Amino acid sequence: MDDVILAVLPLGLFQTNCYLVGCPQTREAMVLDPGGEVPPLLARAQELGLTIRQIVNTHGHFDHIGGNAALVRATGAPLAVHELDAPLLYAPQYDFSVLLGLQREPCRPDRLLHDGDTVAVGTFSFQVLHTPGHTPGGICLLGHGLLFSGDTLFNQGVGRTDLPGGDMETLLRSLEEVVLTLDETLVVYPGHGPRTTIGYEKRYNPFL
Repeated sequence: MDDVILAVLPLGLFQTNCYLVGCPQTREAMVLDPGGEVPPLLARAQELGLTIRQIVNTHGHFDHIGGNAALVRATGAPLAVHELDAPLLYAPQYDFSVLLGLQREPCRPDRLLHDGDTVAVGTFSFQVLHTPGHTPGGICLLGHGLLFSGDTLFNQGVGRTDLPGGDMETLLRSLEEVVLTLDETLVVYPGHGPRTTIGYEKRYNPFL
């Protein structure tokens, strides 16, 4: 892990894994998928002596973006998402929150990500891997022995594809051509549930 500071906070209605990723040298941090309550996230950053400098969404579903607006207000950090999922962030009718009768505050992204882009956290950098299927703009972030997989890959599971924009064939292609080509020792931190490794999923994931 190259001494990356990492905290996992399950937040929101679906207990989505929100990740606080920090650089020990600069004490700068990024937040991945603030899907729920922001105060616990801010408190954890303060405990670790981290300053949140950016926010990244692995995709645009409600349970991964619900805290975007509040976190942007609290930190002034820019918000990034893949360009194909950007409409979900500021138009709630495009994500499944409406189907659940839930409300959230729209928040426009400051940066549109593309495959191969990098996201820097202090002295660390992570590569953007476009992995569509769960949503058109789903991404993973790769770097320093870690893969943040969003809802692309779970411990013994994969993201659902029965919501608008989902496609199982596309998801399986993303997994086969992108994710499963990565080093088997990579530690995978998914959007829901416990961490895993690429090697473990190759052997035991029933979808693969």
